[in-house]
Amino acid sequence: MQEYGISRGVALRAFGVLQKQGLAAPAPGGRWRVIRQGQRTDRRPLADRIADVISDDGLDVGAIFPSASALCVRFGVSRPTVSKALDKLEAAGMLSAGGQGKLRTVRALPNQGDPS
Repeated sequence: MQEYGISRGVALRAFGVLQKQGLAAPAPGGRWRVIRQGQRTDRRPLADRIADVISDDGLDVGAIFPSASALCVRFGVSRPTVSKALDKLEAAGMLSAGGQGKLRTVRALPNQGDPS
């Protein structure tokens, strides 16, 4: 607002118009974010998105799960963030425990919901 010399009210009204047009959305912390054309953002927790890798990649029980490094690249997040999400999936019993030099495997398939 200071950079463009406008008041907070003007900025909020502008973002209100952009929101109606589908070009902006409220973000946590009282902020706004611009929605870029063709950009689809999955806002689910990372553990849920990583669990989807099992079905997206067609992995079965006992299959080798992608490495933390590969998941970092795939989801564009840091290694500690991926490690926390993988720990949650291990605690839920979906993945075997991994470690340095140890491959992580699928122990259970995620619930896909009721087919009815």
